[in-house]
Amino acid sequence: MNVRPATEADERVLRELWQEFEAEVPEPPGFVADTWEEAWREIREHIASGVVLLAEDDEGPVGHAIVAAPDRGRAHVTDVYVRPRGRRHGVAKALLREVAAELAELGVGYVSLDVLTSNADARTVWERLGFREVERTMVTELETLAARVAEAERPPSFGSIHVQTDDERSVRRAIDQFVPRLGRSGGTTVTEARNGWVTVYDELCDLERAAQRRLAGELSERLGAAVVALALEEGAVVRFLLFDRGRMVDEYLSVPSYYGPLPRVDELALAANPTLVARLTGADPARVRAVARTAASPAELPRASELLAQIADVLGLAGADHGYGSDS
Repeated sequence: MNVRPATEADERVLRELWQEFEAEVPEPPGFVADTWEEAWREIREHIASGVVLLAEDDEGPVGHAIVAAPDRGRAHVTDVYVRPRGRRHGVAKALLREVAAELAELGVGYVSLDVLTSNADARTVWERLGFREVERTMVTELETLAARVAEAERPPSFGSIHVQTDDERSVRRAIDQFVPRLGRSGGTTVTEARNGWVTVYDELCDLERAAQRRLAGELSERLGAAVVALALEEGAVVRFLLFDRGRMVDEYLSVPSYYGPLPRVDELALAANPTLVARLTGADPARVRAVARTAASPAELPRASELLAQIADVLGLAGADHGYGSDS
């Protein structure tokens, strides 16, 4: 096999290889492919000031590599294509070895390229060769964008974490250790024990459900206590998570499909378990069953703020009607 620089006299061969590549890896929706005339204009520029190589075997041209002229120490690979008969025979590596050698003479320090997210095989090859993702192009239909930005902004979420203990000091020590691990929080408030529960409010937990879930689990594990993470999300649905010694044993969401369709088994899993709730909180299981109901839409349930208050009352939790930054 021979790898050599391409010239303008190789237009016919380069066009054949370009057309085969375009047919095999078409442009994604939202992108319009160049015509050959447009592509050839750029390739001629790359022949003059970049790197354009042809690989040939006993049957003739088998692949090509095209690199734009270096700019500020970086060269961009626009095309690398090998015909099916040459794949897994080292053709691509031979092309790239010569590319690397010529770019080194031009003083290039970095090499970049574009690859489609959908082209998993190509991504794998480039990653093995040392390339890493530094930028991502995202595309959507204009109609979708217009519809999404026209949507009314949803109300903010807020929540509280309730630790079944009278030892406020231990809760504060645990908070001091765990909250910095969650991320940048605007502040945390810990109340004195009420009805056998110490309540925690945190600014980051109001913003991120995952942060509230993690902090509740950490507190439960550290203190060996039952912990309830209770939240009003987007002003529309109520969620609670129940932890026992660090393990989440129950999760309730008033409208299981609120964030998108779910398999029926997952919807059922988001219904409250009155037996577990009663065992860990002392609540009346019949009241839990009557109040912590689920539905297909928020309209089928009491207003979310009212439902939150009802559930907090059943569980014996005080101060669940607000999050961080409100009066306790």
